[in-house]
Amino acid sequence: MQVKGMKDYPSKVILLWSDAVLKGGASRDWLMHNDYKELGLFCFALRNDQRAREWLMANGYPHLMAMISGAEGDRNAVLWLFKHGYEMLAKTARAADNDDDAMLWLVTEKLPDMVALARAMRIVKNDIESDNNDVHKITLH
Repeated sequence: MQVKGMKDYPSKVILLWSDAVLKGGASRDWLMHNDYKELGLFCFALRNDQRAREWLMANGYPHLMAMISGAEGDRNAVLWLFKHGYEMLAKTARAADNDDDAMLWLVTEKLPDMVALARAMRIVKNDIESDNNDVHKITLH
């Protein structure tokens, strides 16, 4: 799939990326060792690994970092993606941030690979948010 400023990722790579986002492991390792290091590191960055986030920014992938920030609710990151011509990534970020209209746009535009990626990102980010909220709850007995 051709996206402005990105490699031409075959559908199978995007689906593997989605799997790597959810599960890590072998899928992420395959990406890291088969010319898709940025997608493997994206998986770490999505889970708040600061070194992976810095690598994406330092190595020409600010659009991937903006997609993560957008999925975390950063509207400025989404606006940056739109401004720089990354509409599909902006919509994916919004869909990952629980925006059902953005998810519907990906479906309507017949982008099943990006739907899978957005869903995987949504699950991970919602799990992280839930874990963070659980840590802050006080249980009274």
